[in-house]
Amino acid sequence: MLIFTPHMNTGQLLEAILPRQRIKARLIDLAAYAPDAGFYYLLPKAVVQPVSEEEIIALFNFSQKQHIPLTFRTGGTSLSGQAISGGILVDLSMYWNRLDVEAGGTRIRVQPGVIGAMANARLRQYRRKIGPDPASINSAMMGGILSNNASGMCCGVSRNSYHTTRYIRFILPNGKRYSTENKEDYMRFRDECPEIYDCLLALREQISSRPDLHELIRKKYKTKNTVGYSVNAFIDHDHPLDILAHLLIGAEGTLGFISEAVLETVPDYPAKSTALLYFHDIFEACKTIGPLTAAGAEAVELMDRASLHSVVHIKGIPEPIRTLPAAAAALLVEFQGNTPEVVRGKIDTFLALTPALSLLNPPEFTENPLEQAFLWKVRKGLFPAIGAVRESGTSVILEDIAFPVEKLSEAVLDLQGLFVKHGYDKAIIFGHAKDGNIHFVITQAFDTPGKVERYRAFLDEVVALVVNKYQGALKAEHGTGRNMAPFVETEWGGEIYRVMKTLKACIDPGNLLNPGVIINEDPQAHIRDLKEMPQVESEVDKCMECGFCEYKCPSRNLTLTPRQRIVVRRELAKMEKTGDGENHRLLLEQYQYDGLDTCAVDGLCATACPVDINTGALVKRLRKENHSKTANKLALRAAKHFNALEIAIKGGLQVGNAFNGLFGKNTMRRLTGSLKKIIPALPLWSNQLRPAPPVSRLLARKVESSEAAAVYFPTCISRVMGVTPGNDKSIAETFMRVSSKAGVPVMIHEEIGGTCCGQPFSSKGFTGAFAHTANRTVEKLWNWTGQGRLPVVLDITSCTHTLQGCRPLLTAENQQRFDSLRIIDSIDFIADYLLPKALVRRKKAKIVLHPVCSLQHMGLENKFQAIAAQLAEDVTVPLKAGCCGMAGDRGFLFPELTDSATAPEAAEVKQQEYEGYYSSAKTCEMAMSEAVKKNYQSLVYLLDECI
Repeated sequence: MLIFTPHMNTGQLLEAILPRQRIKARLIDLAAYAPDAGFYYLLPKAVVQPVSEEEIIALFNFSQKQHIPLTFRTGGTSLSGQAISGGILVDLSMYWNRLDVEAGGTRIRVQPGVIGAMANARLRQYRRKIGPDPASINSAMMGGILSNNASGMCCGVSRNSYHTTRYIRFILPNGKRYSTENKEDYMRFRDECPEIYDCLLALREQISSRPDLHELIRKKYKTKNTVGYSVNAFIDHDHPLDILAHLLIGAEGTLGFISEAVLETVPDYPAKSTALLYFHDIFEACKTIGPLTAAGAEAVELMDRASLHSVVHIKGIPEPIRTLPAAAAALLVEFQGNTPEVVRGKIDTFLALTPALSLLNPPEFTENPLEQAFLWKVRKGLFPAIGAVRESGTSVILEDIAFPVEKLSEAVLDLQGLFVKHGYDKAIIFGHAKDGNIHFVITQAFDTPGKVERYRAFLDEVVALVVNKYQGALKAEHGTGRNMAPFVETEWGGEIYRVMKTLKACIDPGNLLNPGVIINEDPQAHIRDLKEMPQVESEVDKCMECGFCEYKCPSRNLTLTPRQRIVVRRELAKMEKTGDGENHRLLLEQYQYDGLDTCAVDGLCATACPVDINTGALVKRLRKENHSKTANKLALRAAKHFNALEIAIKGGLQVGNAFNGLFGKNTMRRLTGSLKKIIPALPLWSNQLRPAPPVSRLLARKVESSEAAAVYFPTCISRVMGVTPGNDKSIAETFMRVSSKAGVPVMIHEEIGGTCCGQPFSSKGFTGAFAHTANRTVEKLWNWTGQGRLPVVLDITSCTHTLQGCRPLLTAENQQRFDSLRIIDSIDFIADYLLPKALVRRKKAKIVLHPVCSLQHMGLENKFQAIAAQLAEDVTVPLKAGCCGMAGDRGFLFPELTDSATAPEAAEVKQQEYEGYYSSAKTCEMAMSEAVKKNYQSLVYLLDECI
């Protein structure tokens, strides 16, 4: 039974070398960071966030002085237990994100906190990419990609991290730092670290003097292999510094800290053609690998029927997947080249062989980028998707092995036999078939000794099958970690294993750097420190903590990520189960701010989650459960008297602006900031707040319903504060103006005042108030539109999304009405109604867009950008564009959330000057305006200027 005890002493000691705000030692911090994506669990003593090499050196010194281990972590997507720690966990995800493209895109310089997909996004204009392409590349960071020697679907053994790293800058546990980019460091390394220098030379000589060892190493690295240290460095390089630099690749943070690396990039071919091929069984699929490889296929991904069954819930899944027979299998195949003709030639070469192949369906190749992306989404989502279909309370275990390609079909059948023998009836198999690299997934609980023993016996037989029968690799690309550390000697033999042990002891004699990983003398290490997965609630139980969601989260650099919110929910359940009342109360108290208050409930996490877990929806429900009866009654009263509330808020804005006019433009911000220290629930004033003109000005240009093309629903945000600083016209007035210009009349009903989509209540979890508001609004819209004859258009995208999703809370009668209503966003209206009839008289030169969360949920991002492309010569969408954290009014209540959420995007936007800054939601525009110090406004204003 695990009882939490916050390690305050470690945190206090660390304050001597790091500022307090970058030391996380509260109970919720330790709980949130304890697990990674694997199935092991260790509670750290503290989590730290260093910002410089000097601080890393200070941490090394602290570790050795206090005898407290260090473990480095970036994205935390590792699967083998190498990113957890019972000592100090060093989080590099926030501050180590330098990224520079060099030499015309042929090289890229990265720090460990750079997300792999971000590196590729920067390289795209050069038609280049990094060599490693793991399935987790949207979340995995370069520190882990290098430290695990990641490879992936297309890179094979020649384009992995080891072979594409040109230069590396690193720090050893003794505090010395070196770079293979600096020639003088080669001599300095010899002078400053003579013992390590001589040890590396001696190990190299030991291997080179033994032809059998040399040949063993060369043979094992002809296939994918990440078991143990990258001992091929001893035969690939001569100088000890080069040897050590390449040993660090794949060392899983056990030998030193990689602070920077320069990678050689590889071609990202512009022409691609992709197909999903279906076979009667895995044996037939494996027989096709040879012809595909010979034809030049860049990727050949194997998926058995069970793995495909795990993703049938994905919208748009190819129909053949739903009807595959039980023994069937599929290959996801992609051919690539510089021109479509080259690709077609490769495909024709393959198709000439298809009559001899046992295919269930004729091959259908696609060159459509969206269809290709969907097929890859299916493949990349296989592992985490198991989280949706597994039994509640079980862990998902993914093992990563490699067989000689010519023996792959027999090996897979043997592996399936082990599944049957040990009762893993829901096991799945998929992997990089061209390289003989197979992933298999099993699910089970570890809550009884019998279940642990079952896993141990199964894994022992897997090891024997891979090593003894097929001379394969126990780890092909996921790193040794904790789950294969006891078997490193089994695979490599005693002499090479002693080389690895000598290496570790020489560089890290205190065994303080990620101990227990790679080198572990405990034969039972793989069945210790196993992660519990208690049953909590449906949203939580589906999650397998893969971390794919984290890069989307606006609060990730402030409090918790979606994964961490779920992790803490599990910790609360475990404490409740064990009767740890004191820590349960403390963790629940800390969860209020970190887990609930600072969640933007934007739901973007669901767009990155392979099983569609919307942590925002979970937080809304938890907020709802936290509300008292009094709070719910007050919210319902506000909903019933929303017109009065709207008038009061507008009056407050008028008073606030008057104060600023009299006493200086920052008066209200300073005043509310001071009061907020006393009354935290008080909103912070923004200088973007301007009262909108009265609705009567809109009604003055009344359009009869018989003449209208649509009913315009100016949202309450637009009616209250829909004016941009420096622009006299409100959003609503501008919308009416552009509609008139395009000759598409719209009508506003005279009873628009007090009408709302319900978002202010929905986001806070006031379900009763939201239901009342939504029902009243749908009733009004039903009448205004002539019982659904006219479409309804809203001018704030988040409001459109809220209203489109309100159906579950409507009465039966209003659900019928809702189903007949056409509720569209201003982006739809501009693209489909206005632009086709408008004359574009001028284009802006260069503009930047902020696509709000709701656009992504509604699938309108491409349409949003397409509109902008018709109105500007150069349109930029920042690579780091994401949720601004405003969440309606949450940014006023917790301004630190918007400050943190907008920082990456704002930093990118500030690097250039633009003629205009545009979005499609007023509060999001306010947040981005505050962050960039430029006025963001609705795309409607751009349209008005250009037509």
